Amino acid sequence: MTRSIHEPSAHGLKGGKGFTRILNSARYSMQGLKAAFLNEAAFRQLVLMNLILIPIACWADVSRAERAILIAAPLLSLAIELLNSAIENIVDRVSMELHPLSKQAKDMGSAAQFVGLVIITVCWGVILL
Repeated sequence: MTRSIHEPSAHGLKGGKGFTRILNSARYSMQGLKAAFLNEAAFRQLVLMNLILIPIACWADVSRAERAILIAAPLLSLAIELLNSAIENIVDRVSMELHPLSKQAKDMGSAAQFVGLVIITVCWGVILL
């Protein structure tokens, strides 16, 4: 199959080479964070949770390794929420039709976030209690 001269290639959509690619990737990441913050209530709630937990982790009388875990767990939950939101957006972009596989994909994304919240609870509970 031949590609049309007007059809973009995957390489053309990558955003450049070398340092330009790094700058473009950083810009795309910031756009993704902004979109998540503006459009996803769950992401905003997790940002608030991070704004509370991370300073507490910095203040807590724990080892450096424990502090790293106390900070990493909530940040991991933010990353999971970004992926969960991406899954939901892709599913909705493909079709708004109710379909068992669409529901399953969205439910699995939600389950991943639930596991992330359990990780936070376990890490904070074990270290601080």
